Amino acid sequence: MHLILYSKPGCHLCEGLQEKLEQITDFPLELEVRDITTQPEWFDRYQYEIPVLFAVRNSSAIPIPRFSPRASVQQVARMLQKSCKI
Repeated sequence: MHLILYSKPGCHLCEGLQEKLEQITDFPLELEVRDITTQPEWFDRYQYEIPVLFAVRNSSAIPIPRFSPRASVQQVARMLQKSCKI
């Protein structure tokens, strides 16, 4: 599964989600982290919403609902599976 995480340096919610995603071992993940401060269009779109997560399927980005910062790695994995119908 290819995921895109829109993030920015110093965002603790972003860092927490990235750490959880990197710990998922139930299924293969390819995580692409995009720093919104490097592209004005990303910054304008996501500056108040990060972290924002998308799953890429057939060249289409599918938004993943926001996870609770308190969700465990296992809960994040289950929610990803449900959202992406793995």
